[in-house]
Amino acid sequence: MVKVGIVGGTGYTGVELLRLLAAHEQVEVVAITSRAESGRRVDDLYPNLRGHYDLAFTEPQVAQLAACDVVFFATPHNVAMNLVPELLAAGTRVIDLSADYRLRDARQWSSWYGEPHASPELLAEAVYGLPEVNRAAIAGARLVACPGCYPTAVQLGLIPLLAEGLVDPAHLIASAASGVSGAGRQAKVDNLLSEVADSFKAYGVAGHRHLPEIEQGLADVAGTPVQLTFVPHLLPMIRGIHATLFARLSGEPGDLQALYEQRYAAEPFVDVLPPGMLPQTRTVRGANRCQIAVAIPQQRDTVVVMSTIDNLVKGASGQAVQNMNIMLNLPEDSGLRQVGLLP
Repeated sequence: MVKVGIVGGTGYTGVELLRLLAAHEQVEVVAITSRAESGRRVDDLYPNLRGHYDLAFTEPQVAQLAACDVVFFATPHNVAMNLVPELLAAGTRVIDLSADYRLRDARQWSSWYGEPHASPELLAEAVYGLPEVNRAAIAGARLVACPGCYPTAVQLGLIPLLAEGLVDPAHLIASAASGVSGAGRQAKVDNLLSEVADSFKAYGVAGHRHLPEIEQGLADVAGTPVQLTFVPHLLPMIRGIHATLFARLSGEPGDLQALYEQRYAAEPFVDVLPPGMLPQTRTVRGANRCQIAVAIPQQRDTVVVMSTIDNLVKGASGQAVQNMNIMLNLPEDSGLRQVGLLP
């Protein structure tokens, strides 16, 4: 059995990891940490896990975590970057769900996150964990930076167009909306039910931390710098992301439906919908799946791509488990065979 540790097990991505790993046939979670809940049983905080785990939260200790084969960091930024060097030195492989290792440029990271990076020497080694692009590199990685939720939905939607040079990389637009769980479990007035219910709003319009991550990934695919106008929105629901993407065609696009179907034909967690069917957040809820539709409205010069994921699964914990499976040469869908919840 693969021994797994989770740092930061009390947040939404932490409990989602526990839910998914409970169905994984080859994994045993042996350590889960939380400074605030140390000593408390996991199934006391999360009763949905009763009968699946006999674990209590502990203080994070390098010696305990270093005994694991793989450690997940389901923490806010600036936690992993302080502990990861010691774990790597001990031979433990790490999958970081935070933003600490997603950007390759330490100065750029600091400008967006407002502090120096604690282990910049590892940024070049960290593999960006988008399996649909970096599967081979993920397989041999010691450190994987799991993509953010918005970046996953946006990149999977635009990659086929940029890879084939079919759109102008300097004029990309992403209008994306997320459920409230994307903001995490901490108490904030803006996330109260009475604040978000029956409402829809944009936020982070002047600049969102996921923007440099998205542009970095898309530039890698395009082979040239890209410019993305990214506007996130908050939806009055718990889970799900819907990204509507706009790109200006550079010439005759050919059969875009066929292009997307061929690009993702071998990808177990990307579902290109047939013409006329549009993705919905509810059909991917609880599943490690991205559903995509592509269209050229009125046959003009703009292609529209719609991409949906569950922000906590393919946008976070499910993708992290997918990365672990690739790293350990396990079946890629192990622990990830859940069907979307509908209704």
